[in-house]
Amino acid sequence: MSNQPMIAPSILSADFARLGAEADAVTGADWLHVDVMDGHFVPNLTLGLPVVQSLLKSTDIPIDCHLMIEDPKRWAPGYAEAGAHNVTFHAEATDDPVAVGRDIRAAGAKAGLSIKPGTSLDPYLEILKEFDTLLVMSVEPGFGGQSFIPDVLDKVRRIRKLVDSGELRVLVEIDGGINADTIEQAAAAGVDCFVAGSAVYGADDPAQAVESLRAQALSARQ
Repeated sequence: MSNQPMIAPSILSADFARLGAEADAVTGADWLHVDVMDGHFVPNLTLGLPVVQSLLKSTDIPIDCHLMIEDPKRWAPGYAEAGAHNVTFHAEATDDPVAVGRDIRAAGAKAGLSIKPGTSLDPYLEILKEFDTLLVMSVEPGFGGQSFIPDVLDKVRRIRKLVDSGELRVLVEIDGGINADTIEQAAAAGVDCFVAGSAVYGADDPAQAVESLRAQALSARQ
């Protein structure tokens, strides 16, 4: 488990007209989480590569791209080439996740696999050694501000056991409904990295919100 819990503020909850300033507002964050939605894989349309390229120029925080898109084989490597630190795509969006993951790594980023709340881990356990990150969705992907689905923590616990026993080396990330009320149960289940949108950007002081979420996660872990 990463020593300090990682907090990845989601710019889905930020002010899109001031993204540079919004990135600066969370200077203590570990990653900056960017949701790329294509209006096909999920029923929402957000932003794409040009915005990510601009963000990369305006912040030193490692960019964590979450691609909720169809055809990740075609699009994912471009985000890695642009300089994203971690590029995650959905298991449900491709027949060959291993090939996509290898392409992302070859283009210079860490490769992440994401699964929706209703998707079983079982078909993917064998291939997780090809990935750096597993992103467990704790809401249905597509829109911010949804309620946390606690049942997904069973997946987190399974992966945590495999990581702790040395069978897997993967960072466990969670995304959806993470806030002061839910982060402790997610941390206790074994999450390494917490994506938080409105809990950070809805706060009066986003940087302070990052620190207080991290402290909560740390105490729940102990």
